[in-house]
Amino acid sequence: MVARRRNEIGVRIALGASRGRVIGLVLREAVLLLAVGLAVGTGLAAWAGEAAASLLYGLKPRDPLTLVGAVVMLTIVALVASYGPAWRASRLEPMEALREE
Repeated sequence: MVARRRNEIGVRIALGASRGRVIGLVLREAVLLLAVGLAVGTGLAAWAGEAAASLLYGLKPRDPLTLVGAVVMLTIVALVASYGPAWRASRLEPMEALREE
């Protein structure tokens, strides 16, 4: 996403956007994608757990501790993975981005 929007980010920086706002822009989109993915994934996990419970003896289909742990780990990984490109985007030189256009 950052590579595709490089020119837009360069224009934003040239017009005075602070580094914090650029990082926020990138992280906001990442959080939106994360929320959609977690919602769909949690629903599919609940459905798959029910299906697996009917096949395996003693399996708890909805273990809240495991589900919360998975959501927390995925959130941490997604935010850490998104922060690097966001940080690099905030350090973008506007003239380099505009020259590419």
